[in-house]
Amino acid sequence: MKTVPNKPTPPSTSAVPNNYFRFHLPHLHLGSVFGDDWFSLKAEAFARFFGTPVFLVSQTFIVALWIGVNVVGFAKFDLYPFILLNLAFSLQAAYAAPLILLAQTRQADRDKAHADADAQHREALAKASEERESLAARQGEQLLELLQQNTQLTELVKELSQRIEALSLEMHRKVVEGDTNR
Repeated sequence: MKTVPNKPTPPSTSAVPNNYFRFHLPHLHLGSVFGDDWFSLKAEAFARFFGTPVFLVSQTFIVALWIGVNVVGFAKFDLYPFILLNLAFSLQAAYAAPLILLAQTRQADRDKAHADADAQHREALAKASEERESLAARQGEQLLELLQQNTQLTELVKELSQRIEALSLEMHRKVVEGDTNR
């Protein structure tokens, strides 16, 4: 039997309640639509980098420098309509769009797995709550039954005590009458 190293096994249904992420474990084996290879991970990291302030500030600086160098005349590799700069932006957009879509798809897969695990967790909490309510109701019924039995026993003890007292008084009276008759 082939085993996968470093993969946690899904917990049984009687998992320890303190393991809050136990419902996420069954989804660990799911690979992303685009895989978890080097290229996919780097592409996703690069796509995430597109939205950072570092990228935007760096790109703005490079474009300003590019235009400044060509307008002032230090270099003349891309004159006024800036065709080469336009081509660079087109190339960047051609690669950025698919990479961003890749990152969004992978995030959607993760979000779906987390939502599924959260739904399972809520269902388990609801089931546990129902079980606790049922147990509380049974225990309440048992407590009422025990109270009723206790009341009956108390009444029986009172009745028997009254009988014993009556018998004791009768015996005492007979003993006193017997002494007076002698």
